[in-house]
Amino acid sequence: MNVEQGSPTPVPLASGQFAGRDAFARLVRDAFAGAARDGWPKIILSDATFEDWPLRERVVVESLQAWGKSGRRLVMLATSSTEVVRLHPRFVAWRKTWGHIVECRLCSGASPADFPSAIWSPSWYMRRLDLQRSTGVCGSDREYSRQFKELLDENLRNSSAGLNASVLGL
Repeated sequence: MNVEQGSPTPVPLASGQFAGRDAFARLVRDAFAGAARDGWPKIILSDATFEDWPLRERVVVESLQAWGKSGRRLVMLATSSTEVVRLHPRFVAWRKTWGHIVECRLCSGASPADFPSAIWSPSWYMRRLDLQRSTGVCGSDREYSRQFKELLDENLRNSSAGLNASVLGL
């Protein structure tokens, strides 16, 4: 806490290696809070099923609510949307409201075991390299970010629309 000004001092997002489910979940929460605070124009979320992501948590959806503004874009890339709908009702409700800035894509033919689990933005990334142990890397290294974005773009090219904002897809 910045005592003189009475407001929280922004904490920079982590950089380097991380290990464990708790560290992973904390990075996801911190990323959404950072996106809201810093006004990230674009976020790409990638995971085969998102089953172990904290998208069901109120704090995550509140951060997304604060982040969501005109001109922003969130792309969600998965191999299946079943677990998202089943496990993350708060996120699904938020997605319905913000469908105009959220694009959900499915790579149904991709192998879930080899599918990237990550958050990418123009200013920061987090990538799990070992899903079983929830270990990976995060940071803002531009060259790594560029190379990783190319992998995500390849998956996006091989995807189709999924997880409609409403039952009718409107």
